Amino acid sequence: MKQYFLVIDAGTGSIRAIVFDVLGNQVSIAQYEWNHLAEEGVAGSMGFDFRAGWELAKKCIKESIAHANIDAKQIIAVSASSMREGIVVYDKDKNELWGVANVDSRAGSEVAYLKSIDADMEREFYRSSGQTFALSAAPRLLWLKNNRPSLYEKTTYFTMISDWILFKLSGELACEPSNAGTAGSFSLSTRNWEKEQFTKCGLKDLFVPILESGDVLGKISKSASDETGLCTDTLVVMGGGDVQIGTAGLGANALGDAVVLGGSFWQQVVNVPTNATLSDEMLLRVNPHVVRGMSQAEGITFFTGLVMRWFRDTLGGGRSYGELEAMASKIPVGSHGILPIFSDSMKYGEWIHASPSFVGLGIDPQKYNIGSMFRALEENACIVSAINLENIKAFSGVSPKSLIFASGASQGPLWSQLLADVTGLEVKVPVVKEATALGVAMAAGIGAGVYKSFDEAGKNIVKMERSYQPNMNNFQAYQEVKERWTKVYAKQMELVREGTLEPMWKAPGI
Repeated sequence: MKQYFLVIDAGTGSIRAIVFDVLGNQVSIAQYEWNHLAEEGVAGSMGFDFRAGWELAKKCIKESIAHANIDAKQIIAVSASSMREGIVVYDKDKNELWGVANVDSRAGSEVAYLKSIDADMEREFYRSSGQTFALSAAPRLLWLKNNRPSLYEKTTYFTMISDWILFKLSGELACEPSNAGTAGSFSLSTRNWEKEQFTKCGLKDLFVPILESGDVLGKISKSASDETGLCTDTLVVMGGGDVQIGTAGLGANALGDAVVLGGSFWQQVVNVPTNATLSDEMLLRVNPHVVRGMSQAEGITFFTGLVMRWFRDTLGGGRSYGELEAMASKIPVGSHGILPIFSDSMKYGEWIHASPSFVGLGIDPQKYNIGSMFRALEENACIVSAINLENIKAFSGVSPKSLIFASGASQGPLWSQLLADVTGLEVKVPVVKEATALGVAMAAGIGAGVYKSFDEAGKNIVKMERSYQPNMNNFQAYQEVKERWTKVYAKQMELVREGTLEPMWKAPGI
């Protein structure tokens, strides 16, 4: 009897269930979009509706099994990933009480309060956890304590959203390092909670046990079996945060491996030692990898994919991304001096982005047109990525020899070549570009004993489709473009700080 894994990926915009065979081939998928709505009267809020979310999860599970045309008994293990930072809290009987999604920013007053009582607290926490207050759990839970005291009084535990899915399937509460680390109050070196950080924030102990990605949490509970059709003999295995487990799904499991994930947000991720010394500048985020004994330095570029979608839908004249890339490929290096101002490079300790704009436009339609603006956006995403990678190298001493480029943007051949040209590194594009679900399937396989490790799974499953070598003449030209963009962006930020322009986004407490 053939065996399969079922994985659940709870992303920002949708939830999906995917069935894989044990060789990593996708067999079926069921997916539904979902929304994370603001709470009425709560500025910056982005709630997580766990009731509606579970109903969608059940539909995805049932439909993915039906589409695969298999017996649920053939599924030997399930696992899950989710958007990071999002949390769910529970009472003493493990009933869900409250949840927030990843970029909920309601806790601005709480962040300001924590900084006021101890100006060094955030840096102290960052040195051990690699996280600032921007998206971590402590300020959000302090908001709950201050604004929903009756709920906070009942709160006994919290988990990440991926762990909540596994709880719904098994009845067991636990977290794993890669996603728990994004909540803050978590040690990169010990890969366990820093409970005293909650105490310093005026919070009670809400922590659940830590298991590693690939560890078995339990089996499908009777109630979950009744609701989903899964078999009670099926193992429930710890998964991970979407980015970290996605890099494992790309085979990036060795020290120095580097990945650029080109989705709605872009992440530049490099595997670094767990004992890397973190700078008080707090430029970068550092997270636990799903691979034991390893961390990941991460830069984040905000809204890159969303900006491209806005450009396509608003200015693209009905053209596809492929058609826009074809136009952009005819434009020379530097896009006639057009400089897009959207996301800044990663400045985690002061996370704020300038007001969106294009600078350097002229009125010659032969130069300043849809093609040149689209190329400028692609170039700019690569420039910000290069800056983040340079900052990772400066802090960690780890210098990548090549990049794996994945997610939606890697489907564009021009964008892939531009990333090579701007960074000066070979860029490799995998066959499977949406790697998060594949990484979760690897975790399920480890739990089921099919694979010994993520490294073994990656070597057996991951294949590269094509590679791009940098044009070093273009690399030199892009150094000048990068320098000009950095100067212009700094001027735009001055207008934001003086209140003349509104930022594209800012973290709580900024």
